[in-house]
Amino acid sequence: MNVVSIFENIEAPNVSIVKTENKMHNIFSDGCDGVIWDREPLLPFQSWIDELEVNQLPVARTIVQPSMLRDVVKACCDNSKMPITLDRTRLIDDIAALGNIFSNIMNAPLIGLRLDCVTSNACRIFHVDAMKARLICTYRGTGTQYGNSLNGADPKQIFTVPTGSPMILRGSHWERQNNQGLLHRSPPIEGSGETRFVVVIDPIYEI
Repeated sequence: MNVVSIFENIEAPNVSIVKTENKMHNIFSDGCDGVIWDREPLLPFQSWIDELEVNQLPVARTIVQPSMLRDVVKACCDNSKMPITLDRTRLIDDIAALGNIFSNIMNAPLIGLRLDCVTSNACRIFHVDAMKARLICTYRGTGTQYGNSLNGADPKQIFTVPTGSPMILRGSHWERQNNQGLLHRSPPIEGSGETRFVVVIDPIYEI
């Protein structure tokens, strides 16, 4: 099994790697099962979030209107007693921006938001999400891993999304075209001492 980074200029088939947020609409292109917004986090921000105490990282699961997302994320950071700094504001603003970008792309009136701290092998099995689409962004730790599968087997070549780069993945409920074999997982980190901080955003059309 070969694990590579997309920064090695090797692209998995059916995944579009883009440099600007407006290109994330590529998820609607035929044959595209995933889109990665390739962006590099600011070094001061990355150092700050990497050095935070784990109990200061917010953990939450909720459904919210996109216009209320920033206030909700701020409240989650308040609840976890995350220090009030410029980098905290950057984090809140970025999560809110990603939620609004994704809700506009998916034309979703609501979004499901999950803020998660991961220290184990959560979701370590390669899979397709049972929904229309999902946005995942890992702000701390190893990013989501993905690869193309033949006949449902684990991918032979595994790619890792860079930390701070959001990825949109088609799910099994995508109505226009079935997934062409792109699977993803959380990287297995149990026992490594690593803590991942992951934001997951889902389109919600009714509750």
